[in-house]
Amino acid sequence: MEETMAIKVMLVEDHTLVRAGIRSLLDATAGIDVIKEARDGREALKAMRKDVPDVVVMDITMPGLNGLETTARMKKIYPATKILILSMYSTDEYVIQALRQGADGYLVKDSAANELEEAIQVVARGERYLGEGEVRERLEKQIDSAKGMRDPLERLTPRQREILQLVVEGKKTREIAELLSVSVKTVETHRAQLMDRLGIHDVAGLVRYAIRIGLISSSA
Repeated sequence: MEETMAIKVMLVEDHTLVRAGIRSLLDATAGIDVIKEARDGREALKAMRKDVPDVVVMDITMPGLNGLETTARMKKIYPATKILILSMYSTDEYVIQALRQGADGYLVKDSAANELEEAIQVVARGERYLGEGEVRERLEKQIDSAKGMRDPLERLTPRQREILQLVVEGKKTREIAELLSVSVKTVETHRAQLMDRLGIHDVAGLVRYAIRIGLISSSA
């Protein structure tokens, strides 16, 4: 009888203890092999160049490059890789945004341990995972009602979304330029353009917008 290949998983989570806990749980699970870990989106994308996992378990709210933007970039480069968002936030807006960016499943962190295993197996089979019972039914209805509505992030380019996150995290223009290896003038241009496209002209407004669409958490 042919042996079933283990599902290769990568964990992307910026909190070391949380990441270690998830890894410990999955290491004890038959049929799942954690092949690598990453602390943020940039590190995850870099790690994918050497060994592509079957499933990426990804947090949403990470500094620098959040899970939503990382998901969108991963799906563009590695469309066959399945992405399961594992987040502490259960609001419908976060789930809808995650799916719009290409996520294959969404699971809140206070779910039962065995549900994580199930979610990984479900998305690895090419199916969507949104939880169980009433939770799934509610989310399915929200997703259906959101069809045809324009994704607010579509107004921005990938670079503008990246700069938006860094701005609302409190990074100064020169810091952003150094982090992204671009000129200060380029950052200023992108910042002005994204504010113009969103119709928001102050940092406080950008922060409120980023929280509303799930780009950052309210505690960030």
